[in-house]
Amino acid sequence: MRRWKLNRKRSLEKNENQKTEEISEYFTGEFSKDLEAIKQEIGHNYDVRFHEFNLGSTDTRAAIIFIEGLSDRQLIDRHILKTLIQPFSENTKRSSARNKDYFSQDYIKNHILSISEVKEIETLQELVTNVLMGQVALLVDRASTVLILGTTKGKTRKLTEPPSEESIRGPRIGFTEKLSDNSALLRSSGKNEKLTLEKYEVGERSRKDLVVAYIEDIVDPQLVKEVDKRIQKIDIDNVVESGFVEQLIEDDYLSPFPQVQNTERPDRVMSALMEGRVAILLDGTPFALIVPVTFSMMFQAPEDYYERWIPGSLVRLLRFFAAFISLFGPSLYIAFISFHQGLIPTDLAITVLASRDGVPFPSIIEALIMEIAIEILREAGLRLPSPIGQTIGIVGALIVGEAAVQAGIVSPMMVIVVAITAISSFTIPQYSVGISLRFLRFGSMIFAAILGLYGVILFFLFLCSHFVKLQSFGVPFASPFVPYRISDWKDLFIRMPLKMMKRRPKMLHPKDQVRKK
Repeated sequence: MRRWKLNRKRSLEKNENQKTEEISEYFTGEFSKDLEAIKQEIGHNYDVRFHEFNLGSTDTRAAIIFIEGLSDRQLIDRHILKTLIQPFSENTKRSSARNKDYFSQDYIKNHILSISEVKEIETLQELVTNVLMGQVALLVDRASTVLILGTTKGKTRKLTEPPSEESIRGPRIGFTEKLSDNSALLRSSGKNEKLTLEKYEVGERSRKDLVVAYIEDIVDPQLVKEVDKRIQKIDIDNVVESGFVEQLIEDDYLSPFPQVQNTERPDRVMSALMEGRVAILLDGTPFALIVPVTFSMMFQAPEDYYERWIPGSLVRLLRFFAAFISLFGPSLYIAFISFHQGLIPTDLAITVLASRDGVPFPSIIEALIMEIAIEILREAGLRLPSPIGQTIGIVGALIVGEAAVQAGIVSPMMVIVVAITAISSFTIPQYSVGISLRFLRFGSMIFAAILGLYGVILFFLFLCSHFVKLQSFGVPFASPFVPYRISDWKDLFIRMPLKMMKRRPKMLHPKDQVRKK
């Protein structure tokens, strides 16, 4: 049995090698033989279309190969078939008589076809790759190359406001799943001849286009090289979404904090490029990636810059405070109730102890019950349709909280603490950061239950030490705290007036450090 498996494995490897060699064969120029080879390779797919015809009024055979649904049929009928099948004019016939190579690929490409995107290929592998991506292949008798015509017709949705990053003031437009639309949105944000878009292909079995965007005269060249090196190392069968790219290029995949920022907003991407960062766009997803990132970026929203600096700064400070409550709110409650009752004012301590009268569980179990219930309701609200999900989230939380208090399982004060914690987590602009804080919240609660307030401080010190060591594409994640750069503090807790923010962040090492002169 073992020998049979080994022989079968060798047979499969041999067949795979033979298939690879066959698919990389060059075209012979014999129409029937080349067409038969193409049909053997992709003809078994139901959506592959083969259309054979004669060029004009001649006996020269030709064929087009395309995928139904991915290629634009109107473009094929009007600008390819119509120009190739209809009888040629007398001038064309006389030109054909004088020129023996009239039906060469160059003549067809330059004088007959009215398609802007045309390229020549020599191997069957290239044909299969291009046809499966929505292009049209034109095979002509006695031609050793095949023409690939750009006729891709991608299905896309309308440009709407991104649902994950809605804003009160600012552009009401977001990225779509089509890469060409997303790159066009970046181009249309302003005339900038230094905006560079470099194209890559990722995925071994199912290849997708990926674009790296940066401002050439601003970005640090070393950062571009680092991004290029990490993208080149991506080795995976299929890159379904930009989240795959994010996980494969980040510095520390064991860290609970995201080291790559994702966004659906073109204005956020353009602002990051103007600072000297790099953006990554993948075909098939509306989420673009921004690198490098720091922890403070996760608390910045576009409205901070569209509004005046005073309200923008106050709202940002409120986000930092809400993040602290989201991370340490329940753990501080557990520490004070279980270990440090003397630190609570007397009247408040009496009220809290009276509310816990009859509760059979210690504070840590009480907090875990409510936090897990809230997380379940939150996840259920996300997976259900929008109208039902909102109802389940609100009504479910009210019913569960009230029922738990009435049953004597938890105290009213614990319900208040958990509710404030849950609401505080919603103020964080980045959803991925909110998930990280929700995960870390349970760790801080366990530390508080074991060591009290000392455990909370110890957990905070662990986080700080992790911050100091963590990097994002060579930039310290804790910057501008560590290393300390006072000039970058103008856009940290408080967003200073635009007239005072004349320099780009030093942590990015931009070529041009001055925003405006």
